Amino acid sequence: MNMQTKVALVTGGSSGMGRSTALLFAKQGAKVVVAARRAAEGQAVVDQIRQFGGEASFVKTDVTQPAEIEALIQKTVSLYGQLDYAFNNAGTEGTFAPMPQLTEADWDHTINTNLKAVWLCLKYEIEQMMRQGAGGANDSRRTYAIVNTSSWLAKGGMLGSTIYSASKGGLDGMVRAAALECAQQGIRVNNVNPGIIDTEMFRRFGNPDDANDVVTKTFTQHIPMRRLGESDEVAEAIVWLCSDAASYITGQTIAIDGGFAIPGFRY
Repeated sequence: MNMQTKVALVTGGSSGMGRSTALLFAKQGAKVVVAARRAAEGQAVVDQIRQFGGEASFVKTDVTQPAEIEALIQKTVSLYGQLDYAFNNAGTEGTFAPMPQLTEADWDHTINTNLKAVWLCLKYEIEQMMRQGAGGANDSRRTYAIVNTSSWLAKGGMLGSTIYSASKGGLDGMVRAAALECAQQGIRVNNVNPGIIDTEMFRRFGNPDDANDVVTKTFTQHIPMRRLGESDEVAEAIVWLCSDAASYITGQTIAIDGGFAIPGFRY
């Protein structure tokens, strides 16, 4: 996956799957723009990339602010002249609670962050890629690529997950239409649907470092591979989906979950 001439944008790039993906893009040779709200953490990712000889920049961005998304795309092009890959990863778990306890503000916060913001990212990313011309102008297998972070909860459910599940289910519906709209312009759009991944978000619910942690044990006993996933494992799939090795894949939702969502699985 030689990406020496490519430019990759990662939102939510300051930690977890975003951080791992930004690092991997850079290791493959791409110039990387790391976007996040947390400046210190985002800049730390950029510094790490530069330490191993990669090229990267941090752009402080709150994806709940539409103007900041548009400015992020413009800044990416200003810095590096183009946009080839985008990983729309910024998101929130929002509030998990029974519906009678949830508020309209809870709904708006999660939907705006996980669904509306990704729609806006796609809008401005696709506009920029179209301005650059078809990714496969000289070779139909060379394409631009966008990947969004969905979730196993787009198709599953947990007690209290109504808003989060709705936001991720919306992403899975949106990716098919987005892929259809821009396929002939050499732009591919896919989702990854991570299962239970050891990230900061998961650690707000459970503690994988504690062998007796009830939350971790409850999940792992229902994962056929009997362990949580790692951010690096998700990053490998994302970078592959962006590469020319995945040139005939678009409009898909790819589960990365250790078999957690296998239909009919019981153990």
